[in-house]
Order: sequence, then structure tokens, then C-alpha cells
Amino acid sequence: MANHKSAKKRCRQALKRNEVNRSLLSKIKNNVNAFNSLVSSKKTDEIQKSLSAVNSVLAKAVKKGLIKKEFASRKLSSLSNTIERK
Repeated sequence: MANHKSAKKRCRQALKRNEVNRSLLSKIKNNVNAFNSLVSSKKTDEIQKSLSAVNSVLAKAVKKGLIKKEFASRKLSSLSNTIERK
């Protein structure tokens, strides 16, 4: 455990950030999985809403610095390509 006051504060901050990052990554995974299940069930009206939700979550993660902008762009592109294929 940290001994200095500043090191203790850094430890607390790291724990909070870890929790926030974990929840954001979980939201991304949940939304992507929901999107994939809608694509496989071919519900066209709900697919666009789900893609919009995935885009929103990815944008928030980019804004927080959790993922890179290129990753979000690539992920969104691949998901939209799955719509066109099916």
C-alpha cells in the first residue's frame, strides 16, 4: 500500500477510473452483442436504433479516452457492413 499522501490519493483515483472504464467497456460489449442478435434475427426497424446506440456508446468512450477514435470508426464500419451483408 502507498505511504505518501499523494500516492494514496492516486490509488483512490485509479480505483474510481478503473470502475468507470470497466462499466463503459461493458456497455460497449452489451450494445454490440444486442446489435448482433438483432442482425441475426433480421429485425430491420430495431437494427438502426441499435446501431445508433452503439455509435453513441463508442463516441462516449472516445471522448473519455478509453478507446481510440480509429477503433470506434472501424468498429462502426464493420457493424454497418454486417447490415448490408444480411
